[in-house]
Amino acid sequence: QVQLVESGGGLVQPGGSLRISCAGSGGIFSVYTMGWYRQAPGKQRELVARISSDGFTNYADSVKGRFIISRDNAKNTVYLQMNSLKPEDTAVYYCNADFGGSVAGWGQGTQVTVSS
Repeated sequence: QVQLVESGGGLVQPGGSLRISCAGSGGIFSVYTMGWYRQAPGKQRELVARISSDGFTNYADSVKGRFIISRDNAKNTVYLQMNSLKPEDTAVYYCNADFGGSVAGWGQGTQVTVSS
């Protein structure tokens, strides 16, 4: 198991940018596939972006071209750079660690609100 702590959420205007971070501890961070998920009120949690231990990335269609996931294994941290934010991006964003298809940990979530 790995402990994950998200940070960097907040209120941003439509069209703005925000970077959220997820710091891991208690495991070998570099071996995990790291993912960002989000859950809006009344909706199911959905995958936003994922980055493998080798650095391969994939994104939900709704965020392609706007969001960028990256990782810094020396800092045990994964980032999500969110650009051109829309009100529909409003959600609680969760960090996830996966190893071989098994979940190794979830963060507690960070709120992102896109509103004028």
